[in-house]
Amino acid sequence: QVQLVESGGGLVQAGGSLRLSCAASGRTFSTYTMGWFRQAPGKEREFVAVISWPIGGSTYIADSVKGRFTISRDNAKNTVYLQMNSLKPEDTAVYYCAATPLAWAITGKQYDYWGQGTQVTVSS
Repeated sequence: QVQLVESGGGLVQAGGSLRLSCAASGRTFSTYTMGWFRQAPGKEREFVAVISWPIGGSTYIADSVKGRFTISRDNAKNTVYLQMNSLKPEDTAVYYCAATPLAWAITGKQYDYWGQGTQVTVSS
């Protein structure tokens, strides 16, 4: 069982930055692939980024945020991060972190555990 708690969301002007954190419970955090998703009002949940565990921390970033967002993890702190730079109003959404024991996963259905989400609002 893994429990996830996101933090770091807020209101920021376009062009600004935020760093989201996702703290995980459990002693097996290092064996979970971690992902970030987001959901804007009236839209479907969207994959944002993933970082694996068994492949030396390989990462993949969605095209919509590539070059602006990066994902990282600190297994000693049981935490995964999403650094968001050059934010745009279209990045406004609730951001969720998720965990899966799979070696790789980029769809929501592949994830077993979800956080409660943190709101990110980007003003123009």
